[in-house]
Amino acid sequence: MPSHDVMPNMELYQPVQVEDALAIADRLAERGWLVGGGQDTYGWLKDRAKSVDALIDLSAIEALRGVRETADGIEIGALTTLTEVANNDLVKQRYSVLADAAEVVASPQIRNIGTLGGNVSQDVRCWYYRRGLSCYRAGGNLCYADTPQGMNREHALFDASRCVAAGASDTAPALVALDATMVIRSVDGERTVSAEDFFVGPALDIESTTVLRPGEILTSVRIPSTWANATFYFEKVADRNVWDFSLVNVAAAFRVNGGTIEDSRIIAGAVQTTPRRLRNVENAVRGQSKDMATAESVAPMASEGARALAHNGFKIPLLQNLVKRAIAA
Repeated sequence: MPSHDVMPNMELYQPVQVEDALAIADRLAERGWLVGGGQDTYGWLKDRAKSVDALIDLSAIEALRGVRETADGIEIGALTTLTEVANNDLVKQRYSVLADAAEVVASPQIRNIGTLGGNVSQDVRCWYYRRGLSCYRAGGNLCYADTPQGMNREHALFDASRCVAAGASDTAPALVALDATMVIRSVDGERTVSAEDFFVGPALDIESTTVLRPGEILTSVRIPSTWANATFYFEKVADRNVWDFSLVNVAAAFRVNGGTIEDSRIIAGAVQTTPRRLRNVENAVRGQSKDMATAESVAPMASEGARALAHNGFKIPLLQNLVKRAIAA
């Protein structure tokens, strides 16, 4: 029986140019695993829950790091660390919801190594799946969490299709709130996908959480000026203040004029596999005062369609309260 104290044998590639990384990723396809900070990767491989023939370490590609101002906003390299995102002056001044989200991911040590690209690309956290059990997401024919005896306190309220695992990214809802665009490259060229469409649920693809396919690399995130300097709100609720994943989080952007909400984007995280855009709430608050009366009247709408599992029903009032706080803040 193999030891879990050491990494399994595999090849290691460490390109320093994007073009070289794309060529290697294309050649290896599903046999290769892209690594940024590696915070999610190494646990999978060390525990033998997943295996690959080779790692493609992107950390030496400087072109994929940093925050750059563009003609219509900013562009953030996918290998930019979460600490750099949280501390960047452009992000803090114009898009503070993303800085706030990045600042509460895990712990300082992990934020110093973990990357924006890695945070939005990480797999779900269901512990049955992570232990290597043959659930639906792993190619089996059972969801262990969605049973009367299942441990599902952290799991999804919405859009469960066989798999009830919830997404784990704190920065993903913020990027959707900012109407960001994900830049994806392969040897065939570049394609762009809205952040809202970048994440996929189990009904569309139960084995993936993003639209990335073998041979493709998320190279950067573009944030337009559309929501720059808006009124932002981000809050994360977790069991512990550091290290933990969200039980529920909310990222919101409001365009306010004279105390009236002209437009908004309100996104909930950790309530389904993908960031959940609360369009019904956005529509309800349009033209309303940004105050507690509005917040209290529309907050119950945030949980419409929710299906509580045996142990995660507390997420419903939690979601409603976070939306209420976002609107009234």
